[in-house]
Amino acid sequence: MKTNLIIIASVICCCWIGSATAQTTNKNYDEKLARELKADDYGMKKYILVILKSGSVTDLPKAKLDSVFTGHMANINKLATEGKLIVAGPMGKNDRSYRGIFILDVETVEEAQKLTTTDPAIISQVLAAEYFPWYGSAALKETLKIHSKIEKKSH
Repeated sequence: MKTNLIIIASVICCCWIGSATAQTTNKNYDEKLARELKADDYGMKKYILVILKSGSVTDLPKAKLDSVFTGHMANINKLATEGKLIVAGPMGKNDRSYRGIFILDVETVEEAQKLTTTDPAIISQVLAAEYFPWYGSAALKETLKIHSKIEKKSH
């Protein structure tokens, strides 16, 4: 009898804890949009974060360096147009030689490396890249659409 009471109490306790921690569905949930953005149940997805840092080449003539960075910006625009580059931007001055970041809409480091080998700044070794799997909001893909509406001058 005592064993049965303990079992019943345990079952009731588990049910109560389970219901107390149960998650509810967001009333604003848009299933179609979630599917389009490849979001999981938390609205998140896998990306690859690329940290760009100063590379080993530091002595290019100004004209060549300007050409490399013109190509770098063209490559950024190409990857964004293809839907592979979600976020890009420079970093402020820091003591780690970090120069900028990319967030790429790919699932593997190998895919990200393949995309960044098309960048003249990386090819010329003016910049070097470090790659990290990153889990973030699937809504980041919408950033570029919004950005195009607030960008007064284009690159």
